[in-house]
Parts: sequence; C-alpha cells; structure tokens
Amino acid sequence: MGFTVAILGRPNVGKSTLFNRLAGKRLAIVDDLPGVTRDRREAPASLGDLTFTIIDTAGLEDAKGEAIEARMRAQTEKALELADVAVFLIDARAGLTPLDRHFAQWLRKGKTPIILAANKCEGGAGQPGMLEAYALGLGDPVPLSAEHGEGLGYLYDALLPYAPAPESDAEEEEGGKERPIRIAVVGRPNAGKSTLVNRLIGEDRLITGPEAGLTRDAIEVPFSWQGRNVVLIDTAGMRKKANITQRIERQAVGDSLGALRFAQVVVLVVDANAPLERQDLTIAELTEREGRAIVLAVNKWDAVENHREALEHLHDRISIALPQVKGVAAVTLSALSGKGLDKLMQAVIKAYDIWNSRVSTSKMNRWLEEATQRHPPPAVRGRRLKLRYMTQVSARPPSFVIFTTRPEELPDSYMRYLTNGLRETFNMPGTPIRITLRKTKNPYDDGDN
Repeated sequence: MGFTVAILGRPNVGKSTLFNRLAGKRLAIVDDLPGVTRDRREAPASLGDLTFTIIDTAGLEDAKGEAIEARMRAQTEKALELADVAVFLIDARAGLTPLDRHFAQWLRKGKTPIILAANKCEGGAGQPGMLEAYALGLGDPVPLSAEHGEGLGYLYDALLPYAPAPESDAEEEEGGKERPIRIAVVGRPNAGKSTLVNRLIGEDRLITGPEAGLTRDAIEVPFSWQGRNVVLIDTAGMRKKANITQRIERQAVGDSLGALRFAQVVVLVVDANAPLERQDLTIAELTEREGRAIVLAVNKWDAVENHREALEHLHDRISIALPQVKGVAAVTLSALSGKGLDKLMQAVIKAYDIWNSRVSTSKMNRWLEEATQRHPPPAVRGRRLKLRYMTQVSARPPSFVIFTTRPEELPDSYMRYLTNGLRETFNMPGTPIRITLRKTKNPYDDGDN
C-alpha cells in the first residue's frame, strides 16, 4: 500500500529534478529557465523500501484571475489537496525569499502535513540557507541535493511516518511495536558480509563462497532478534572507484551506496587480518557524512593468532583513523562459526538508540556554560567569542545549533572540543554529531552583530 507525495515550491528550486530522482527516470523536463513545468505530473516512485505516488507541480506564484500563472497555481492547489504529505522545497543556496515566506504561511494554514526540504545543499554551500529555513515555522529542514542524490536518507526518515504499515504488519503496528530497524551490511569484497547475514538469519539465504564479488544486488532480508524486528540488507563489496571497470560492478556498488544511505545502522564488516584499510576508512567516512549510525564487525577473528596484539592494533587504528566517530563499537566475531553475533546485535541496537538520542535544552545549556568556563573560546582580534545559547534541532543523528557572536571565526579545534565534550557528557559514543553555528541577532550586543 502506498501514499501520495506532492512536491511544491517557488519556480526553479529543483522540484522536477527531485521528481525525476524519486521516480528513477527522466520524466519531467529540467531546465534553468523558471516556469518549465505547468501541469502537475504523477508517477510511481520509491525511496528505500517506501513506495508512493509522486506529484510534480508548477512553481508557486502569487497570481489570480485567468492568467496562466493562476491556472498553474490551481493545479498545484489540487495536488496539495490530493497528497497525504507535501514536500515544500526551497533553494538553500539562494536563501529564503519573500515568495518562500509567503507560501510557507499559506501552507501552515492547510490540513496537509508539510516536510520542509532545503535543496542544493551539496558541498555545504547551502548551509546558511538551510538554517534560515527554520524561520518558516515548518519544522526541521531536510538538507538534500536532488541533482546529486545527496541527503535522500534524511528525506526517507521524514517520509517514513506517513507511510502506511504493510498489511501483514498491521497487527504488530496496532500492538505498538516499532518499525523494523534497517541495517546495511557493507564492506570490501570477500569480507564475509553474506556469510554474516546467513548466520544471523539461520539459513543459506545468500550465495557465499571464496570468490570475491558474488553479491551484486542489495538484498533485503527480514529478521527478528530478541523480539526486535530488523531488515538486514546484504550489499555488494565496494572497491576503490579506480579499480571498477565493468558496468555491472558500477551498478552493484551504486546499489550498495543506496542501501547505506537509506539504512539506519551500517555494519561495516572488516577482515580481522587486515582491519581498517584505506577502502574501509573511505566507507566509514561516507557513512559518517550520510549521518548513519555505524558498528564495526571485525570478522574472521578465529583466524587471528595473537588476539591481544591484534586488538590493541585495532583500537589504535580506530582512534587515529576515525576520530569523527570516536568511541565507535568494534565487535570481534566469526561469521563462519557464529561466535560473537549476539554481541554484534547488542552493539547495533545500542548504536541505533544513541543515534535517536535527544538532550533537553536546559541540560545542554548548563553543559555549554560549564564547557566554556573550563575552556573559554579564543579571542580573535582582541575580542573573545561568545557562545550564547545551544539547542538540539533533530536526532538521527543528533544535531545541534549554537548561537554565537561571530560563527565564522570559531576555529575547528574548538568545535572538536565541543563535539567530544557532548559525546562524553551525554553518552553518545560512535555516532555522527552535527553542530552548526548560527549568528546571534541581538541589537544590543555591543556591535558584534
């Protein structure tokens, strides 16, 4: 059973590009010239395991009467009426415009739930515009790039509450059980990913063998662990991009990347005899950038001769190579024998819970005050930077905004100090943490603004 999603926004913010991305094919004409789309267009779409009907609409314009723009708007209003949820798209690079504010006010009065999405956020250039979007009063903006396919995992998380439960799961949903946790099993070729999935579910569901590259498609396998429903996603091994020459392998790796982006927890399987090589680190960094929870599964541990020495080397390697996910869980196991799998699943559930964690604003600001007193922000050009206020804007992963006098001048070293302090104080090891700085707007702030 699906649902209907309408894409709305002023002209030229990327609605048709997002429509094509979700539909999986180029159905709508895309051009830099605004106003190309006039009629609403519908198509079946999917995002991860969600299936729905997507509606592309004309750019919202404030027009009335019989003008063509007014007729286009009427089509858009009809799409909004038909939709179960609407995605209101803004151009984060251009920032908020009066038209964005006008139509946000109109949408807030309607009955259709609205998801605010900030498009063109690739490369961080849209970050200021995304922060401005909080002023629209439509909740947390979803950062994405429709053109490059970035941030679709965040859009998946935003759409998930509006998706009807499958008929087979209806009784479970009525009983109050949560949706399954999506766990992507990723890693280099021949690390033991398919063997691990087979051992977890207790059957030879996936083809395994000594040959590298047996898995091509991302295969989803439902699974229950201690009463908790999960979906395991086995993926193709990911090699360095320069080493991929065959088209089918490129497609397989593309499926693996898609599974990673739509997962909630990523289990990175590494070979205990050669843990955290460069490609492993590349996959881990991609997982962190996508904001997914991560657990390291150190496979083939039964083949290691000196366990103590190997464990010390592993922990040293993690601390040096993965500082951005400090405290990440590393579970030693043998997928072939099944040893260590319970510990792996315990670590996965813990990582998922941390990924969803929230901190009250009062506790956070008490911590911020203590942290800045213990280690004050540096002085720049003879004037000390002031961190005035902090709040958590979202979870999955934990994301925070700090209001400060001169955000562009706070050094990266102090941001790392704050991030590590958050991890230790509020017990958030191993999960990506997002901290965004925002300039205060206090007219009495001695000219800092």
